[in-house]
Amino acid sequence: MKTIMELGMTGNEKYRRQQKEKTEPIWLQSNAKERKRIHLAGLGDVGRNVALGLTILGGEEVEHIGLYDLNEAQCKRMEIELSQVAPPPGGRRIPSVSALAWEDIFSCEVFLFCATKSVPALGSEGKDVRMAQYEANRKIVALYAREAARVGYRGLFVVVSDPVDLLCMEALLASGKETDGKPLATDQIRGCGLGVMHARAAYYARKHPEFSLYLEEGRAFGPHGQELVIANSMDPEHYDDACSKKLTELTVGANMQVRALGFKPFLAPAMSSAVLSIVALIRGEWHYSAAYLNGLYFGSLNRQTPEGVEREQSLIPDLLFARLEKAFDSLKEIVWK
Repeated sequence: MKTIMELGMTGNEKYRRQQKEKTEPIWLQSNAKERKRIHLAGLGDVGRNVALGLTILGGEEVEHIGLYDLNEAQCKRMEIELSQVAPPPGGRRIPSVSALAWEDIFSCEVFLFCATKSVPALGSEGKDVRMAQYEANRKIVALYAREAARVGYRGLFVVVSDPVDLLCMEALLASGKETDGKPLATDQIRGCGLGVMHARAAYYARKHPEFSLYLEEGRAFGPHGQELVIANSMDPEHYDDACSKKLTELTVGANMQVRALGFKPFLAPAMSSAVLSIVALIRGEWHYSAAYLNGLYFGSLNRQTPEGVEREQSLIPDLLFARLEKAFDSLKEIVWK
């Protein structure tokens, strides 16, 4: 049996960027008790709900939320509406909210990339809609990453738009092409997309007794898409490969159930992958996100510490590790083709 840190340790060295290039995110260098400034770019379906969720749930961790969108009316509307969210007297703290100019986007500790060129239309069932967004969204994230490098941004660069793992890598590589600035460090970039896959697996585990062990012992790994890996248990004596693959298949197709009803599935991703995961990330709590691992951004349970990213170090059953290797190699083929 192996640990997740051993993924991708064989093969061509050109696929791996040296870990010694790490730079601690700026918010870890300050007082951990200080509330953070979060700036969010992209106010589509997901971005609007992320902003709303952080306004309601993030007050203890977030001091201010800055909003940026090419649609100035949408941006102003969200500034007005979110600034009118308030608890009863004596209630919880609520972050302040303001619209941003382009030059102020990276004056923060945490930047959220929620921008997207388009969302696959209803009727795209049967396709990996996540991958359909890759080519368009990679150009947008590269633009923001180069700007972050140009201004010397040292905070967290969090990708929420799909596909998060591939867009994280695009941001890393694009920032290195900004000759007038300092490239983003590997551990500055995170992808928040796996949280909803864990939540969807838990949904089916609550509905079907055959998957119930997932609720106590299960884990989610890898990309938010067709190469997702769900494990019904991390205990070698309880891990069931067939059961895990069946639960994975249900989890991958969960969004299609919503699309079949005539709706785009953005509420659960906004809350599970982004809002709840980002709040946990800032707190230094365990959560699901994609962090840099041996040349790629790969999703797993992890937490942020003053020393960097700490991944869960459970020993992985051999059959499960083989599935993780396959998912890792599939990502590598896309990134380094």
